[in-house]
Amino acid sequence: MFSHPLLLAFPFFLLACFLLYWAGARHAYTRRPVAEFGDPGAFDWHFFVPCRDEEAVVATTVGRLRADHPRAHVWVIDDDSDDRTGEIVAELAERDLRVHLVRRHRPEARQGKGAALNAAYDELNQFLSRESDRESVVVCVIDADGQLDPNALNIVSGPAGFGDPEIGGVQVSVRMRNTEDRRPLGDRGRVRNAFARLLVRMQDMEFSVSNAGMQLLRARTGSVGLGGNGQFTRLASLDRIAEAERRPWKRGALLEDYELGLHMILTGDRINHIADTWVSQEGLPHGRRFLTQRTRWAQGNLQCVRYAPRIVSSRHYGGKGILETLYTFLQPVAHLVTLALCAIMFVLLGLTVAEDGAGEAFGGMLALWPLVLGLAVVSVLPFVLWGPVYRRDRAEDRSLIVALLWGLALWLYAYHLFPASARGFVRMLRGRNGWAKTRRNAEALDAGPTAIEA
Repeated sequence: MFSHPLLLAFPFFLLACFLLYWAGARHAYTRRPVAEFGDPGAFDWHFFVPCRDEEAVVATTVGRLRADHPRAHVWVIDDDSDDRTGEIVAELAERDLRVHLVRRHRPEARQGKGAALNAAYDELNQFLSRESDRESVVVCVIDADGQLDPNALNIVSGPAGFGDPEIGGVQVSVRMRNTEDRRPLGDRGRVRNAFARLLVRMQDMEFSVSNAGMQLLRARTGSVGLGGNGQFTRLASLDRIAEAERRPWKRGALLEDYELGLHMILTGDRINHIADTWVSQEGLPHGRRFLTQRTRWAQGNLQCVRYAPRIVSSRHYGGKGILETLYTFLQPVAHLVTLALCAIMFVLLGLTVAEDGAGEAFGGMLALWPLVLGLAVVSVLPFVLWGPVYRRDRAEDRSLIVALLWGLALWLYAYHLFPASARGFVRMLRGRNGWAKTRRNAEALDAGPTAIEA
């Protein structure tokens, strides 16, 4: 029944790739050197904060950035908000010359995050003098609810960051700051709130250790990706991309941040990931919002497959970087193929039961239990082993048992990639690329479309 070579070989191939990638990521994370401080005074810092209907959080975000990083400028892009976002920022800008409001209006507005960031890039170019050293001007993209580590500029300006003249971009680690919120869903029931707490915890675990390890592995292969929050770039590097692509950020891209990193490497700049500093954001406690967000990311990953020929032929990507990038591109494709193979296996099982009877069919499956058990252990153990690492770095007050259970939950959590990949693929086939913003947790549940198709 299960003797077809494809059915047998493909899962083993995927498992081998996953284990190799996990081992490299874990080693890179646990053996990383401590990042040294640099001189933030040697750089001119500009924060880009794209906003659309962010009155619930924008004042806090701008205030914290100005308080923690007083030498930096904050550029808030109001993408034609329907609420008071623009008014709030305008009032802040009147009192603080380092706060700037970039106003956008429809029909040019609401064309995606990339278009909004390009508008801020244009405004910054008009603001700077012609004598500015654009290699020492650094742009940092912060989410409207983002909170940056007060020490971030000290570390990002160091030898692991812009203290190295070959570095064009730096991505810092991302954390979820609402992991200790006992009732993330307010007056909902205990079960719903328990699920919401676990969902936020898994996002924090995913970003702060698992994804950080993946990024540190990419630092070794020369293929670090930029994220949408805590993304630092030299202005000169953005200029080089704009010269080659007309604009730094790709308009209409669902992963404009990751695509920016691809363009940066293709134009000859290096990117590094620094795990010793961070930006925090809200973890999503709502299952629907979370799945829709991840569907968007999966669809964006599928969009990036078009870069494969350029990456393979680029002199700026080495062999390891090409393999790592193609592995990242093809993750949603692998999930889709796995789902298809599972469907085929169930069909074959049904046919076997019809022909030979349930006893013989399931008897043959039981004979394979040692192999199935071994594969299960090897598949689950890598996730479980992230638990103690996460406990050491992010939750020292929790027991080892709790950390191991979190690791087991991380394995179950990872299965969201399969429905997200399938939904992203269907959306791509239907030509649907528009999205509404992800509503902040501070906003009312009935405040309009959020993290759904626009």
